[in-house]
Amino acid sequence: MHGATDLTGIAIIAVAATLCGMAMVKYRQPAIIGYILAGIFLGPSGLGFVTDRENINVLAELGVILLLYFIGMELSLRSFRYIWKLALFATAVQIGGSVLAVLGLTRLFGWPVEYAVLFGFCLALSSTAVAVKVLEGMGELRTRTGRITIGILIAQDLAVAPMLVVVSNLAGGSMGLGVLLEVALSVGLLVSLIVYLTKNRKKVNLPGHHLIEGKPDLAPLGALAWCFLLASIAGLFHMSPAFGAFLAGLIAGNSAQRKLVHEHAGPVQAVLLMVFFLSIGLLIDLGFLFDNFGMVLAMWLFVTIFKTALNACILKFQGEKWKSAISVSLVLGQLGEFSFVLGAAALSAAVIDSEIHRLLVIVTVLSLISSPIYTDAARRLTHLASQPEGFRATMKVLYVNEWALTRQFSKRLLVLWQRLAIHIGRLLNMIEKRTGWQLSAVRRPGKNKPGHDKESPNQPEPNKEDPS
Repeated sequence: MHGATDLTGIAIIAVAATLCGMAMVKYRQPAIIGYILAGIFLGPSGLGFVTDRENINVLAELGVILLLYFIGMELSLRSFRYIWKLALFATAVQIGGSVLAVLGLTRLFGWPVEYAVLFGFCLALSSTAVAVKVLEGMGELRTRTGRITIGILIAQDLAVAPMLVVVSNLAGGSMGLGVLLEVALSVGLLVSLIVYLTKNRKKVNLPGHHLIEGKPDLAPLGALAWCFLLASIAGLFHMSPAFGAFLAGLIAGNSAQRKLVHEHAGPVQAVLLMVFFLSIGLLIDLGFLFDNFGMVLAMWLFVTIFKTALNACILKFQGEKWKSAISVSLVLGQLGEFSFVLGAAALSAAVIDSEIHRLLVIVTVLSLISSPIYTDAARRLTHLASQPEGFRATMKVLYVNEWALTRQFSKRLLVLWQRLAIHIGRLLNMIEKRTGWQLSAVRRPGKNKPGHDKESPNQPEPNKEDPS
């Protein structure tokens, strides 16, 4: 019966994650937030359905590899060419500025320099999934603001691969010549591949593509095999398997078989990514959050304000108008899902301990969840400041959809209450008729039967004598 119990737990986890993901999508939020919330709800700090994470860790690691694979495949290098200077400069300054800023904080808390590098990398990265959802909600996805945002996100995704190499070799402060050569090799390989894919007018073909084309049973296996092949090769050269998966996705996304790979590997990737973000939710320790609430809140405020201000200043320096710079910086004002990947790599390399890892995970989750709300509120308040009308009139304009939704909900609630009152009245009448008890002395007007007096027949005649 132990196997049946395990299957029951897996079924409960799958259903809860699906429902939470659907709820987030319904409210125009990324599904990954729902998966994380499901993990919190079912984890040790919640209902306790999942206490041993060993069974899910392997699938979560596969989810990381496939996350890098599909991120690489989704990158449009040809459109990136038109904005690459702005995006690369902004990303480079973000990384350098974030590391320097966190270096000051680590000295304040007495943390080692390795923490500054790790936290600086995490601070520089934003969430592609959340940013795209926010841009869609704002209607800015295909505008100048959207193009700049997507360009910076692509540059950040390209920077993740060298970051993984650096973080994996931070243990003990051993940033020697070998590590620098490894970083230079990874960057050189990445740049060479990008140049080749963008300069080559004819799209490349994946190895063995003729063996899987037109074969639905082999196509998913072929797509995944290509991912794990380059991940294994990277591991053999003592590089991060996720880096190899990213290169595999970059090649597949700019090949003639992109559509084939995306269609057949997509469902498997969706399941494993759900497992990955679910495992992140399982890591959330609510007891740790409550015990360190002040530090978590302070770090979240620092992340949100610093990222927004830094990005706005960078874009303004590059010639963007303040309105566009602030809009882009608000969309990029959260920590990204790659913070989980970098944190896991640092934990496995003994760069950080489990307590610092929990802190990083909690701050990242809080940033992801609050980002759409913060972005929407900041955008509306910015609009409010530019309006000559009064506060009340402007708030009605800004929150017209929410106001209409509230009125609709109030009307439905009133109708429901009226129907409930009618049913309660009928129930009281039935009890009165069967028991003879007088439960309600007040009748609704217009509901007396014809020929009956409006007053109750059991009511005594009032005394008409003058009391005086």
